[in-house]
Amino acid sequence: MAMKDYNTIIVGTDGSALAAPTVARAAWLANRDDADLVIICAFSELPRRVEAKNPATIGGDSRAGQVIGKAAASAAVAAAVAIAQAEGATIAAAQLVDGDPAKALVQAAADRGADLIVLGAVQDRSLADRLLGTTAEEVTKRAACDVLIVRPAGGEAELEVPESG
Repeated sequence: MAMKDYNTIIVGTDGSALAAPTVARAAWLANRDDADLVIICAFSELPRRVEAKNPATIGGDSRAGQVIGKAAASAAVAAAVAIAQAEGATIAAAQLVDGDPAKALVQAAADRGADLIVLGAVQDRSLADRLLGTTAEEVTKRAACDVLIVRPAGGEAELEVPESG
């Protein structure tokens, strides 16, 4: 069976320690396949400590993997662009999306007819992760294209996502 090259690759970034190797892997694949790379960073303007007081969010933070604040999201995208350029990838777009990370990645893939979504994910070790689901789990359920999950080196269990101060 012949393998096909990817034409459009979507990569998610959140500025965490796992973002750099995730973007590097996506950029390497994009360069190898001469594919367009689209970088997506989902963010929310509402700080977690403010949202925690909102009764609608009782039961946990549904924004795992989402960057808090536009400044932090812009910094995450700038870092991802620099990594992708260093890998020689053709960057078709770098977007900040106000909303849920899984929805943002799946929607970007659908809008652009992407063949691959690349995102980072830690191994779910907590009961909350198993009950609430993760961005990676949601993307794999919803995506109509291939999904590549990049795991952290050394098996770190949790990686901090930046927040604008």
